[in-house]
Amino acid sequence: MGKSSMDKAKGKAKEMAGKATGNERVEAEGKTDQAKANVREAAEKARGKAAGARDSLRDKH
Repeated sequence: MGKSSMDKAKGKAKEMAGKATGNERVEAEGKTDQAKANVREAAEKARGKAAGARDSLRDKH
């Protein structure tokens, strides 16, 4: 399980805890944690694609 997946799970748990207790601040923190995890995941995917493209270009020469 990657860091972004763990952050997503942690954020979801915080969001649910906030909803269950009526604590809007904790709920918002959970949503923020999930959004950060989504951004991290997108960056990791982009980094992987860039490395793949770089490697394929390197193989052609």
